Amino acid sequence: QKPKPVPNTAMAASLADAAAQEAKGDSAAAIRTYRSICIEASPSQANAQATEAAIAKLCALYTKQHDANALAKMLTELRPFFAVIPKAKTAKLVKNIIDAVAKVPNTTKLQVQLCREQAEWAKAEKRSFLRQRLELRLATLLLELCDYAPALTLITRLLTEVKRLDDKLLLVDIHLVESRVHHALRNVAKAKAALTASRTAANAIYVPPTVQAHIDMQSGVLQAEEKDYKTGYSYFFEAFEQLGALDENVLALRALKYMLLCKVMGGQAHEVANIASTKGGVKYAGRDIDALKAVAAAHKARTLKDFEVAKKDYIDVLTSDAIVDGHLRVLYDDLLELNVMRLLEPYSRVDVSYVASQLELESGMVEAKISQMILDKKLDAVLDDAGVLKIFSEEASKGGYPDALDTIENLDKVVSALFVRSAKLMAS
Repeated sequence: QKPKPVPNTAMAASLADAAAQEAKGDSAAAIRTYRSICIEASPSQANAQATEAAIAKLCALYTKQHDANALAKMLTELRPFFAVIPKAKTAKLVKNIIDAVAKVPNTTKLQVQLCREQAEWAKAEKRSFLRQRLELRLATLLLELCDYAPALTLITRLLTEVKRLDDKLLLVDIHLVESRVHHALRNVAKAKAALTASRTAANAIYVPPTVQAHIDMQSGVLQAEEKDYKTGYSYFFEAFEQLGALDENVLALRALKYMLLCKVMGGQAHEVANIASTKGGVKYAGRDIDALKAVAAAHKARTLKDFEVAKKDYIDVLTSDAIVDGHLRVLYDDLLELNVMRLLEPYSRVDVSYVASQLELESGMVEAKISQMILDKKLDAVLDDAGVLKIFSEEASKGGYPDALDTIENLDKVVSALFVRSAKLMAS
């Protein structure tokens, strides 16, 4: 037996009752009342406004209780209501519910499952607008889970489909995710090409400020990847200002972190404290900013010990972001190389274990770094089996050996030419 439609006045009264129950702290009763409005009542276009309000309130309560499974169940329970409202409203409600699930910690895999299920339902119902956006979100979630191959396959198929529709705004988002996937795969050339395509599509339409901020963020990431930290900083600064104005505090904090990182990587560590103490920086003060200030202080002092202490104290902050972690690894290698060169400068022969003890590092790590420096021709030396490093002076390297090698090479060319000529004479 189908449930009877609830009149608008009754629904309004039920909403008021649920709000009163919520105000008294009786969340369970409020949830029951909201469910009676949006799920248990007969779906009707006439009651759509009240139902949408109840859905929003119910989502907020489930999110507050961290009940991700209840939120996921709502997507299935609300399908009869989705059938009687416009497709655009359905897409908005589905997005809002998945956004609510995302606010619950450790639900990335559940979000992937929901996106797949809802995309299949949208495909069966021939709701292309909703399906395409769900699949884009799925690709973004797969990127977060480091599942790059399926993400790239999904993006490639979406691009083919959306280009035929000429949906510029969706193309901007797809190319942006594509750029992020290629960057994660260390393919900077393809990441730049995808970002250029995203910018081209964005120039043809009005782009919301949040999307523009994401484009600027990705531009800054790619510039920093190519060691153009000055340009990268300017992009991050643009993104930071836009996100701050929109109260997108999580993304604004990330942009600020990347700004400080660019200053450290660009050899301007002394400016980090000044930027962090500005009006915009103070707003986001916390462990994230303190971590980069500690790294900047260690880089300014050129001491590996302080750098190690900073990494140990703020390991949760510095290693959770792949971009920060990657650049700090490069910074650590540069700092280690600088310290090794400084220690080796007065010696012509030195034990690697002594260098390691001075740096307070493991001998194997220092030996591997010195070997790499020799192979990269940054250090003119020989490392023997006993772990003793023999360093050649610059004057010695400028001796007669290179000239002797040049002479032998020229003699080889002369002998080869004479051999060819004699072969021709013998043949004739």
